[in-house]
Amino acid sequence: MALKKYNPVTPGQRHKTNLDYSEYTKKAPEKSLLRPKKSTGGRNNLGRITAYQRGGGHKRKYRLIDFRRDKFDIPAKVAAIEYDPNRSAPIALLNYIDGEKRYIIAPVGMKVGDKVLSSREKEIDIQLGNAMPLGSVPPGTFVYNIEMKKGKGGQIARSAGSSAQLMAKDGPYAHLKMPSGEVRMIHVDCLAVIGQVGNVEHENISVGKAGKTRWLGRRPNVRGVAMNPVDHPMGGGEGKSSGGRHPCTPWGKPTKGYRTRNRKKLSGKMIVRRRYAK
Repeated sequence: MALKKYNPVTPGQRHKTNLDYSEYTKKAPEKSLLRPKKSTGGRNNLGRITAYQRGGGHKRKYRLIDFRRDKFDIPAKVAAIEYDPNRSAPIALLNYIDGEKRYIIAPVGMKVGDKVLSSREKEIDIQLGNAMPLGSVPPGTFVYNIEMKKGKGGQIARSAGSSAQLMAKDGPYAHLKMPSGEVRMIHVDCLAVIGQVGNVEHENISVGKAGKTRWLGRRPNVRGVAMNPVDHPMGGGEGKSSGGRHPCTPWGKPTKGYRTRNRKKLSGKMIVRRRYAK
């Protein structure tokens, strides 16, 4: 999907770029697959802020996405490629031959009229949008929407432009190179979808003005050094002080270069090569 620029008739449009939405074929979503989505404003069930800089923004409805791809051996036809306000990736509306409709994350190159299939037992073609166990995927293939646990549904490589490459198979595990560069072992029975998530140009979008980030539900982020000592460890001081200590969170944890992953957890045993390995 290409990017479009604007004739700068206002200051906010001078550096603004956006998607041209030319690949989307339908504006109105499928009503049977919509659910209400309540805005939390970053608050938990006690009303306390747990995610900062959240709130406001345009009202959204949630689209039910089939991450499990558990409608096996029943062909489906792509009816539309649509926009989803809840994610960076485009979604595809599938019409199954038994009459059911489902949304899936659309890969690069998927078009209206394409046929897709999902299978756990049978051998199916290695083509865009088909879902199959990693054991059936040839090495070197790019996949997305990858399960970490059999039957749980895809959890890896779901955002715009993401994909993982199957490097090798070693017994019951497949070695996958993640978008971050990390090489991780995942069981060969876990499903994955062939292709790369669409909307690759998403990372090149320039918002252009502060107002658009508010439309997306993101509120301003106040720097710690601009706060008072009661609000942040880096707050206070005479004039414009630089903080007087290493950058940290409001709770005193270092923020730059501080590794927070727990190597002792079970998932650490599945990592063949870490993302920051040189």
